[in-house]
Amino acid sequence: MFKGTLSSPRQRLRAWCDSLFVDHAIFRLVWTNLAPVYPGRVWRCNHPTPGRLRRYREKLKLHMVINLRGHRQCGADALGRDACQRMGLPYIDMAFESRNAPHKDRILRFYEIYQQAEFPLLLHCKSGADRTGLASGLIILFEGGQAKDALKHLHWRFLHFKKSRTGILDAFFQLYQHTAEGRLPFMTWVREEYDEDALRQAYRAGRFSSFLNDTLLRRE
Repeated sequence: MFKGTLSSPRQRLRAWCDSLFVDHAIFRLVWTNLAPVYPGRVWRCNHPTPGRLRRYREKLKLHMVINLRGHRQCGADALGRDACQRMGLPYIDMAFESRNAPHKDRILRFYEIYQQAEFPLLLHCKSGADRTGLASGLIILFEGGQAKDALKHLHWRFLHFKKSRTGILDAFFQLYQHTAEGRLPFMTWVREEYDEDALRQAYRAGRFSSFLNDTLLRRE
């Protein structure tokens, strides 16, 4: 856990060591999980290094970054914030969970952020799999899309495993799909009918997939 600042070369080196070897950014040097949500408007990826942020700023013409991990005490967080500050790129914290029913208040806050967002924007969590898949799916529905298209962003190609505990995110979109789609706009359903406690109690994850996701891959 990196709790320091980037005020000296030594501290910056400590942040890089924490990012690469504790937060697993060494894998993210070559694996980006970059994909469009809305081409030219919204992109998704895993936690980008400072160099990737600079390249994305130029290549994707980014105007905003939304951090779905929330403010964390780790080197990757410190380095990413510093890089965005140096570029004058807004860096917004919007923490979601990957193994729990999406909280209504967080969905509402994310909707407000999205309504005021500057585009193109980039979404990221740690691996770019679960929380980023949730946020991407939410944006599909914010824009009037269908749940079947939102569910495409929760897919094994992004390293999302729906039979693990993170499958509760799939269950969230399926709940809307089966109980309200075509009857209520998504945000009306969230505000008036969505019951996160009921979804939490109803969902049961596969034990092996959960072991793979939580113990072997050590995902957040």
